[in-house]
Amino acid sequence: MKISISYPPIESSKGVPLLTQNRQFQYFHAPCYIYPMVPAYAATILKQAGHEVIWDDAIAQKKTYFEWLDAFNKSPSDIIAIEAKTPIIKRYWQVIKDIKRDNPKTTVVLMGDHVTALPSESFEKCPVDFVITGGDYDFALKAIVEFVETDGKQGKLEAGTYYREGQNIKNTGKFCLSHDLNELPFIDRELTHWKDYAFDNGNYKRRPGTYTMVGRDCWWGKCAFCSWTTLFPQFRTRKPELLLDEIGMLIEKYKVKEVFDDTGTFPVGDWLGKFCDGMIERGYNEKIYFSCNMRFGACTPERYKLMKKANFRFLLFGLESANAETLKRLNKGTNPQQCIDSCRECSKAGLEPHVTIMIGYPWESQDDAKKTVALGRFLLKKGYAKTLQATVVIPYPGTPLFKECEEKGRLLTKDWDEYDMRRPIMKTPYPAEEAQKMVRELYKVAYDPEFVARRLASVRDLDDVKFIGRAAKSVIGHLTDFKPKK
Repeated sequence: MKISISYPPIESSKGVPLLTQNRQFQYFHAPCYIYPMVPAYAATILKQAGHEVIWDDAIAQKKTYFEWLDAFNKSPSDIIAIEAKTPIIKRYWQVIKDIKRDNPKTTVVLMGDHVTALPSESFEKCPVDFVITGGDYDFALKAIVEFVETDGKQGKLEAGTYYREGQNIKNTGKFCLSHDLNELPFIDRELTHWKDYAFDNGNYKRRPGTYTMVGRDCWWGKCAFCSWTTLFPQFRTRKPELLLDEIGMLIEKYKVKEVFDDTGTFPVGDWLGKFCDGMIERGYNEKIYFSCNMRFGACTPERYKLMKKANFRFLLFGLESANAETLKRLNKGTNPQQCIDSCRECSKAGLEPHVTIMIGYPWESQDDAKKTVALGRFLLKKGYAKTLQATVVIPYPGTPLFKECEEKGRLLTKDWDEYDMRRPIMKTPYPAEEAQKMVRELYKVAYDPEFVARRLASVRDLDDVKFIGRAAKSVIGHLTDFKPKK
């Protein structure tokens, strides 16, 4: 069968949509393209099963909607699988209507965190054929292909699959994450156009860079705002040796200079120790930078030193708020002092901590929010954190935060288009413009003389200079992203 794994274009004055492999959706004026790991596994698995697979990320390929739809209509696929998130789900309902209008025999599959939370909604809003709930849509998509190929006579749909049968919508029950990730193949990087994601990504200091994803998804997995807890309610990981083998292949075959592992939180403990030792023993620490997501308090100073020796570079931490009560309500399992200490220890070991911060919690006063702004600026000015990402907090459907806001009447709207992190959609004690202004204040630390002096003093080579230049462009883009509407 001919199968397209697609990200149809989303043309917007807001910028480029960060849809692929993104837990918290945003539009960026400074383009950033993130390698979508689970769909890439799906493409690889289907190709190995003998199908014709089309990698169709029209966003990364910078196609217009007319160009994309015209190309699809001239050579339609038997099945098209589309990953969707809350802020663009309405757009994709229209896309599916357009596909079905012109190609009624094409089977359309939707997947992602929004349809996992609200699977029936899309059947009501558009002529979709299948909805995959849960995060293992690489495995689940293969089962759908086998089912469609034999008109339902062979193949068994995975648990968590919703589908049309005549006028009825049926499902196979609650999804179950029972797949062994160690059985996954290495992603076919040529098939999935890895170079489309190798350069325009702020996570890379050295380029070309690429992604791996050794675990699904976060071993903490309790944060009340995270949409991916709906996809991966339990944590699984591959063996460290398999990730090391993959890194070796990326170095030798593709000449990759930096790898970012996008597991929600990278494995720690003995697993991390074995991985670091393997990086050193195989000499990969002399050939690439390695970066990942991490949690405050998860590593000791000694472990940070080992990670540095293994040539880890960039560690992404979720700070979220400077207020202990907010962290408790979000079920972060951290406290503000722990965040400061971890940043300091990580930086002292020679690593480059990055912190994510959110503004707009409905229970926080403006003074509370300003404490978070002050902490973020403090961490960067003192060099404890090297970079940051600031956004407006959004309660995605399916998360505990959404449920709480819905029950307590805190949602300003259920227009999914508005859930794009540009402005609060939860009721706050202060105007939305103030939240946007505080996000901009966080990014403006890039112009602070103390921060600038530290960044310049950290320059060691041409890669550092280029990285700072790209970061400056990103800051300008983010200031535009959060500019209040007139």
